[in-house]
Amino acid sequence: MQMSLAAEGHTGVIVRPLAADDAEWARRLFESRWGSNRIVSRGRVYDLLSLPGFVAVGRAGLLGLATYRIENDECELTSLDALDQQRGVGTALLEAVSLAAAQATCRRLWLITTNDNLQALRFYQRRGFRLTAVHPEALRRSRELKPEIPAVGRFGIPLRDELELELLLVAEAT
Repeated sequence: MQMSLAAEGHTGVIVRPLAADDAEWARRLFESRWGSNRIVSRGRVYDLLSLPGFVAVGRAGLLGLATYRIENDECELTSLDALDQQRGVGTALLEAVSLAAAQATCRRLWLITTNDNLQALRFYQRRGFRLTAVHPEALRRSRELKPEIPAVGRFGIPLRDELELELLLVAEAT
């Protein structure tokens, strides 16, 4: 699957599946953004390098990466990193994951973010996601699995809770 993106400022950006040749770049990206290539979501540890994903590529090179995992009829967006923000790269990556989830007949696309990630809350809600759960003190437990998770996040906000957002891909029967 390869898609073109003609967003403001990024005409000609291509979104393509993550390839083996991208592994070293992805590892460096995850280490700089996430502290390692491991994430914790709902008490489970995932190696982002072992998951499928998509890469956004432009004239300047690699512009972003999204990874996901499918389990049963659900798709979890495990990471989304747009190196050039507010230019459509994140949206294009999210659309690629949404399409992959729909093709796998997933009923929902969901993700976990932290209570300090105000930018993510804005980004995902503007794209139709709804806040469906707050998992209080989840990061305290996550630090037992991934000690490199900091105690304080963006804007000096203590990192405590996981926030769960979802986008329904198949309408629920009423």
